[in-house]
Amino acid sequence: MTQVSVRYIVSNVDEALPFYRDGLGFNVDMHPAPGFAMLSRGELRLLLNTPGGGGGAGQAMSDGQVPAPGGWNRFQFEVEDIDATVERLKQSGAHFRSEVITGNGGKQVLVDDPSGNPIEIFQPFARA
Repeated sequence: MTQVSVRYIVSNVDEALPFYRDGLGFNVDMHPAPGFAMLSRGELRLLLNTPGGGGGAGQAMSDGQVPAPGGWNRFQFEVEDIDATVERLKQSGAHFRSEVITGNGGKQVLVDDPSGNPIEIFQPFARA
């Protein structure tokens, strides 16, 4: 399978970078312009674009609709220690949509990036 990329529309790429780099451990692979950056962590490639930021992803649609951040679609980010990750993000001022929730497969929490895009942080239960 080829590499899969996720694209998020953000209000400000420069504001989003510390959240992803410092808070979640992403590598900044490319940041050639204020309106675009390409990040990676493991097999995930994350593309950040601003509305009207110069590339195709930020351009208005033919009906005039402009890309905007937010919503409920998200990628799930698996961690070994959800409590440590939540604490690190709280110290950086991140906004959480929920407290840590325990479900059938593990623990999860929803955190917003600086533009309001949700990321699901997930810690699976130990496998026997």
